[in-house]
Amino acid sequence: MRSECDFSQSRKNPYASQLKRQITIRLDAAAVDYFKEMAAELGIPYQNRINLFLRDCAIEKRRPVIHWPREAPTERPAAARKG
Repeated sequence: MRSECDFSQSRKNPYASQLKRQITIRLDAAAVDYFKEMAAELGIPYQNRINLFLRDCAIEKRRPVIHWPREAPTERPAAARKG
């Protein structure tokens, strides 16, 4: 470091806690296409649109409602039915 640089009066970046973090996430094609279409209509990148949506969910403490399809009953083998 150069000797003429004096950082004794410096302070931490107040926005550092708001910086974005790069991650890897797997999304299905339909979800990505949905956000790409919406982002194109709004004129913003789709990653920003996904981030805005997820941030809104986090602020509002929204939880997804998941409805799993019922599994078809498995048929027992004939030998097991007779016993």
